[in-house]
Amino acid sequence: MQTASTNIGERMGRSQELSDSKRGTVIGCHLCNKSIRDISWLLNIPRSTVSGNITMWKQLGTTATQPPSSRPRKMTEQGQHMLKHTVRRSHQLSAESITKDLQTSCGLQISPTTMCRELHGMGFHGRAAASKPYITKCNAKRRIQWCKAHRHWTVERYLPDCIVPSVKF
Repeated sequence: MQTASTNIGERMGRSQELSDSKRGTVIGCHLCNKSIRDISWLLNIPRSTVSGNITMWKQLGTTATQPPSSRPRKMTEQGQHMLKHTVRRSHQLSAESITKDLQTSCGLQISPTTMCRELHGMGFHGRAAASKPYITKCNAKRRIQWCKAHRHWTVERYLPDCIVPSVKF
């Protein structure tokens, strides 16, 4: 008796689907009275996959992949395009205001949470702006004084030779 291959490269991955021909082979082997274990060993696929294919064939009469039973997406491609356009046009709007804008322009009834999830999927992430102090009149005056006092400084004098390339004009 031969041993089953344990090479990981030859095994089927968890997220892969069987091809139509392999599904047909599974059903053909089942009709020839082969056990699930034998079919699994012959085709080098997991027993649960073999069992699932046989069960689906018995219940539905087909081995074709069925559409997922999940809820349809609320956001259409047109809505995603409008959302991306809105965010790029005015990137400082809040999630609620973007949602209201989309509801009026596209008629989409989505929540701010759904809208944020879609934005994250598109690569947009909210960030708080860095706080930068305003330049006061006193500070501006001091900066101008410093610049005027140091206008004779040269780059060569105050930086090491390794940083400043020697360029002759």
